Amino acid sequence: MALGIASAGKPYSYFVTGDADAQVATLQSSSTPSVVLMGGGPDVDEAFRWMIARAGIKPGTGGRFVVIRATGTDAYDPYIYYSDAALTTATTVADQWVGGASLGLSSVETLVIPSVAAANDAFVNSVVGRANAVFIAGGDQSDYINFWKGTRLDQTLQGLMANNVPIGGTSAGMAVLGQFDFAALRGSVTSTQALADPFNKYMALDPSPLSLTGGFLTPSALASTIVDAHLDSRDRMGRLIAFVSRLVAVNSNSGCPGGILASGSGFAAARGIGVDVETALLVQGNKGSHAFTARRVTNPSTTSESAVYFVRPLISPTVCASGTPLTVTNVEIKKLADSESIFNLSDWSGLPSYFVDAISGALTSSPY
Repeated sequence: MALGIASAGKPYSYFVTGDADAQVATLQSSSTPSVVLMGGGPDVDEAFRWMIARAGIKPGTGGRFVVIRATGTDAYDPYIYYSDAALTTATTVADQWVGGASLGLSSVETLVIPSVAAANDAFVNSVVGRANAVFIAGGDQSDYINFWKGTRLDQTLQGLMANNVPIGGTSAGMAVLGQFDFAALRGSVTSTQALADPFNKYMALDPSPLSLTGGFLTPSALASTIVDAHLDSRDRMGRLIAFVSRLVAVNSNSGCPGGILASGSGFAAARGIGVDVETALLVQGNKGSHAFTARRVTNPSTTSESAVYFVRPLISPTVCASGTPLTVTNVEIKKLADSESIFNLSDWSGLPSYFVDAISGALTSSPY
């Protein structure tokens, strides 16, 4: 079972399952980035196994998997470490268990980091800094922006990503993995609210004002991108379209004030990725190429469509102003709803397109 380590008087809570002090072999991890975007709801077992494999962890090597969060419990520790409800480390792994120990993990550790002081703590950064894979749990992404951004933890995570240590997140933990984030600093926002006024008080983006630098975590594969979770269960496509529109710079009589990117098909153009519940997008770099590719996975027992949506406006918004409903046409959407197709994030290819318009704050057709 996960054990709480005495942390009385400390600004953090720390839990571990397995042996956090076990010797870990020199791992042959991937030489390219590995990122998991998980859309919330039931966790996707295969995504965690993929992170373990991309870290170079194999039976006998040992390896440390670290979960970080601002609130919550150590619930991820046994789920990732053990193979079944009997808490065995068998090589036959039950549904809704990862079986990390059977794959070579020596420990799964959870840190609850609820303040700037905790994010700057030496012990916290020691644990995170030696991780072979890091996962950001769900919760409230405003906590991650308020408590972690600009801290020693931020620097530690940036260092891990620079060394291609796999990183992932679900729900709020996923929301902070784009170059641009919906920061939720004043609470959540619905699609109806976002389309009716893309500058309403809830539309807090990070960095603010928008900038090509100064954001929180920015995996290289997600440049020019903002991401959103729970897309199907909370009908968030409308707000994702509004988020992406906000990134588009004013050019002549179109675009959004404060935007800094172009519309269209270039790599530096504004893009969005929306992920359904019980869905994970596995993003990786590829040797000998600058291309980033992605595939979708879900659980065998999933009851939803478990799709991923790739969104970009091919034409700049024609009406985008405070207090005014959004109008943006020719929003291209590509839908990934199987686990065989490979999507190229670098040139946005690999799937058929369909198009949606938002006219005076209303979508003219189903975006799904």
